[in-house]
Amino acid sequence: LQRGCLKMEKMVVVVFDSESKAYEGTNALSQLDKEGSITVYAEAVIKKNGDGKTVVLKTEEEFPIATLGGTAIGSLIGLLGGPYGVIVGATTGTLVGATSDLYNSGVSAEFVDDVSVILIPGKYAVVADIDEVWITPLDLKMEKLGGQVFRTARLDVEADQLRAEIVANEIETARLETEKKQAKEERKAKIQAKIDSLNKARKKKEEQVKQRLEQIKGEHDRKVKVLKEKAVNAHGDAKTAIDARITELNQNHQQAVAKWKNAQAAQLEKGAEKLEEKA
Repeated sequence: LQRGCLKMEKMVVVVFDSESKAYEGTNALSQLDKEGSITVYAEAVIKKNGDGKTVVLKTEEEFPIATLGGTAIGSLIGLLGGPYGVIVGATTGTLVGATSDLYNSGVSAEFVDDVSVILIPGKYAVVADIDEVWITPLDLKMEKLGGQVFRTARLDVEADQLRAEIVANEIETARLETEKKQAKEERKAKIQAKIDSLNKARKKKEEQVKQRLEQIKGEHDRKVKVLKEKAVNAHGDAKTAIDARITELNQNHQQAVAKWKNAQAAQLEKGAEKLEEKA
């Protein structure tokens, strides 16, 4: 890794025709990690069953299957085992869960669809959360094994979207409160039911913010731990690059936390306004 070239975090899926090739793929990732070409934060080998569901066959020793829930890689695996085309969820009742997994994984619906076209029943895949600068080293390794590589930079739009939803929720609630005051008696109950529904949705979003802050911290701590372990045996430019990446991760984490707290603030501001109105 050259000095000044910072790695970019990406989600990678490599599809293989056989389980043995998929395991060779994980070995190739480990080799690239040791060489410093990439940094692997989490990885898993999965199989697409005949019913279209994905089964996790293996994860790294320090990242057991039980800990996949709520993580980027776990969410991506869940999406790959869902209905073909995330939008299908709109008619099957799974759209909300799919949207949450998209946010957690940091990938787009288009990325999931692209992978799903190739990851058909009977196929295997290596799913990984990595950092890389150059794409060629990984591509060359996987192509030699017959793997088809899909990668995407991780997106971070969830907090902004949630803040917008919270604000929209509060605006709609305020409008309904005004309508209720002006409505005839026989309409008040129906308007109140809509207000109650919005309040219930708001509470879910508040809990979502709390959970995501915890998940973001856990994921960040894990990544920093991985890099610090690598830094112990690194020297010269390699150690400088790792230290720079840790600094970058810390800065990104602080920015992410600030965005989520900003989403929380949207709700707190509205709550304060209501208290002032009552006073």
